[in-house]
Amino acid sequence: MKKLHIGGNIPTRLKQLCVYADDIMLVTRTKQAIINNFQKLQQEAIQYGLEVNQNKTKYMRHSRVQTNVKNKEIEIEGIKIEEGNSAKYLGTIMNAENLIEEEIKERIGAGNRSFFAHKKIFQSKLITRKPKERLYHTVIRPVVVYGSECWVLTENIKEKLLVFERRLLR
Repeated sequence: MKKLHIGGNIPTRLKQLCVYADDIMLVTRTKQAIINNFQKLQQEAIQYGLEVNQNKTKYMRHSRVQTNVKNKEIEIEGIKIEEGNSAKYLGTIMNAENLIEEEIKERIGAGNRSFFAHKKIFQSKLITRKPKERLYHTVIRPVVVYGSECWVLTENIKEKLLVFERRLLR
C-alpha cells in the first residue's frame, strides 16, 4: 500500500486510501482520480497474486449538489463498478445521506443474533440473574454499541436502543 503513494487527508489532497486487513476504501474528489487510483491498486495487487473482488467493489457518490447521472457504473479495465447507496467499512455502514438509521438497525440485528446465540444460557434456570447480566453487558451490549462514539442520536434512535435493551433485560 505504501508503494501506491495514495495518502494524505481530504482537505489538502484529492485522494486518500483507508486500509485495514483486506478492507480497502479509496476516497477521492473526482471520477478520474478514482479511476487512476483503482488502476494503481489493481496493478499492485496483481504483483502479489491478489485480485479485486468485482462483486464486492462499489462506489458511492457523495455531494451537496444532486446530479442526475445517467450511467450509474464506472468501467475500469473491463471491471464494471456499480454505484451503491451505502458502503460497509470495518463493520460500520456509511451512506451518501450521512444517516445512521441503517447502521442502528444493523447493530440491533447483530445484538439480536448474539442474544439468540446465547439464548440457552439466558433461559437457564440453573444460572442466577447476575451472571446473565454480566453476559449481557460484556457480550451483547458491545455488539450493539460498536462505533456509537460517532453516532448523532435523535430521540427516535435513542428510543429504539432503549426498547432493544429493555426487551433483552426482561
